[in-house]
Formats: sequence, C-alpha cells, structure tokens
Amino acid sequence: MEDPDNPSPETQERWRKDPNNWIWGLFYYNKEDGRLLPPKRNPMMGFTINFANPNSVLFFVIMMLFFLLVVFVIIRKR
Repeated sequence: MEDPDNPSPETQERWRKDPNNWIWGLFYYNKEDGRLLPPKRNPMMGFTINFANPNSVLFFVIMMLFFLLVVFVIIRKR
C-alpha cells in the first residue's frame, strides 16, 4: 500500500496525465495530490498550482500580492 503523503513517481505521473485532474485542460485540481507546485501537463513548461490544495492557493495569492506590490512601488516612484 502506498503512503498518501509520499506517492510514488508512477502515481504522480498518472495524476498528471489524468484529464479528470485538469479543469478546462488548464487548471490542475487533485485533492489526493499534496504537492504545492506539481508539473504542468507538459513537464517541459514548468510547474502549476494545485487548486485543490489550500496551501497551494495561499502560496499563489501571496505571490500575486507580492508582484502587485512591486508594480505599485515601481509606478509610484515615477
């Protein structure tokens, strides 16, 4: 039996390839997958957010707020 906190690479690959884990083919949503940043459908394209993982969504929101803050500071200095 597989450890749910540490799935095998085969399981992770199966999750990535499963079309049921992709909303509209763009957004990864898998409640079984605890990774913060799983690979995209095409792993050569980098990583994506697992929108089923609350920590992953929180990471995404914090990252977006940081970028908005940087843009605000740059615009304000002009």
